[in-house]
Amino acid sequence: MTTQEKIGQMAQIDITVASPNVLINHSIGSVLNTAITVPSPDTTPTMWADMIDGFQKAALSTRLGIPILYGVDAVHGHNNVFGATLFPHNIGLGAARDEGLMVRIGRATALEVRATGIPYAYAPSVAVCRDPRWGRCYESYSEDTQIVRSMAKFILGLQGYPSHNHTLGYPFLAPGGRNVLACAKHYAGDGGTQDGVDEDNTVTTYNDLYRIHMTPYIDSITMGVSTVMASYSSWNGIKMHTNAFLLSRILKQEMSFQGMLISDLEAIDKITNPPGSHYNESLKAAINAGIDMVMIPFKYRRFFTDMTKLVLSSEIPISRIDDAVRRILRVKFTAGLFEKPMVDRSLLQMVGHKRHRKLAREAVRKSLVLLKNGNKMLPLDKNAPKIMVVGSHAHNIGLQCGGWTLTWQGNSGNITKGTTILEGIKKAVSKRTRVVFQEKPDKKYVDENQDSTYAIVVVGEVPYAELHGDSKELRLALDGEETIKTVCSEVKCLVIIVSGRPIVIEPYVDMMEALVAAWLPGTEAGLGIADVVFGHYDFQGRLPRTWFRRVDQLPMNFGDQHYDPLYPFGYGLQMGIQSHKRSNFDSPSEASTSFSSI
Repeated sequence: MTTQEKIGQMAQIDITVASPNVLINHSIGSVLNTAITVPSPDTTPTMWADMIDGFQKAALSTRLGIPILYGVDAVHGHNNVFGATLFPHNIGLGAARDEGLMVRIGRATALEVRATGIPYAYAPSVAVCRDPRWGRCYESYSEDTQIVRSMAKFILGLQGYPSHNHTLGYPFLAPGGRNVLACAKHYAGDGGTQDGVDEDNTVTTYNDLYRIHMTPYIDSITMGVSTVMASYSSWNGIKMHTNAFLLSRILKQEMSFQGMLISDLEAIDKITNPPGSHYNESLKAAINAGIDMVMIPFKYRRFFTDMTKLVLSSEIPISRIDDAVRRILRVKFTAGLFEKPMVDRSLLQMVGHKRHRKLAREAVRKSLVLLKNGNKMLPLDKNAPKIMVVGSHAHNIGLQCGGWTLTWQGNSGNITKGTTILEGIKKAVSKRTRVVFQEKPDKKYVDENQDSTYAIVVVGEVPYAELHGDSKELRLALDGEETIKTVCSEVKCLVIIVSGRPIVIEPYVDMMEALVAAWLPGTEAGLGIADVVFGHYDFQGRLPRTWFRRVDQLPMNFGDQHYDPLYPFGYGLQMGIQSHKRSNFDSPSEASTSFSSI
């Protein structure tokens, strides 16, 4: 390989600049769609596959014919694709605490991603979120390292199980073309930043950094994870992307990681302030620290110019370039791209497959946490003459899915295929039951419907993702607090909180008869929630993180000296019913689905 071909393999560029000429002339190694360049929602799985094959044909026409590696954020299913199955976000899966479920969700996600021709998913996040003010907290399974380590078994679903003779530290992918490369992210300490500020500074000793934040990466490497993504954040003031001690000495040498270390999106630019200044020095620091592939994604010309100068001047040793390219090619061989670079069109039907939706429904059931059940209101009577359903989140697919749903920050509205909570309720109750719905009820509406047997109030947060999701208040959105006060003061009510983290609810708990944390349950929320609140299954979820009383208590984690939560870590009630009763909308196969007890 020439020096330029090696540098090309280290570049990952966005679909908007990945023309055939660019891919060929620069020997580009990888392509992605960023959070802001996701193909439009009307892009079908077949159109995705055509796009991937187009990139691949260009790459295969180069002198060496090295296939490209396409990567995508698939953090709760194939969430960039309209009609894909979207599972509960990680915080909900952390509440479920079911390793077998994680493996099955990983397999389903891998199938839907592979169906569109993509071999590489930027998942899972193995961050340990220590402060819910962090806008990525829902991407973390728990505040507890051991739960995060357990839920990282998701990697085995994405990649498959390594054979008994698999070499420790080497990337692994099961043969057969139905699995995808995984990415453990974001190395390391991204969930421990001060005050939960995204991309900020984690101030702690190495021992605590290792004990709390780094051990999930050891487990990931043991499972054969193919790639690791570095974090935007810093450790004691040193940007992670330039930290040779953590990237090369610890991750690559002591942990024996032989896979590919990839940067985060435009992370090289963010090493300096203002971003993009002194790019040449930032690039040199990051590559020499151990970064193998650079997620550029747009300004690739600058990358090639500066990398060439740095290599020719020996400021970046050619041995470091060779190591990076060796790792990248190793991952591509692992993925089977050299043998089968083109899309397997027989898998297209797997996007949004009904088996995956049943699995997502099961995941919703297991993730729900019952926080209060006054006067044994739950399970609800599905034969009640009249039920009032209210709240901004009751009939809104976008709100129940949260961020990273079709777009980066997510959106409100019925933006993809699924079942809303209101629709699930209507399917569960008796045909004789009248269900009335109002998104924002006023006192007049409540007075007119006081003959309701009970009310179901569904409120929560609006969708968000990194940067925009950081919050100092952690309050209910879209008049959620007012809805609770208006309805629960007049009608016996169950409140369902749809959120990516614990939020301020203590002032309103006494008004509620029952309270359920539903997290961000995904496209199958409606049927999954109805399964449980109407008593066909009991609650199983337990809090994966502490539910605080007031924001001024944060950060607060189990074991802290002044631990005074509203609901402690691990809390979760049950109704005491026998599970697996058939509902009037269950299929026989669903009714017999097994689940792990807590």
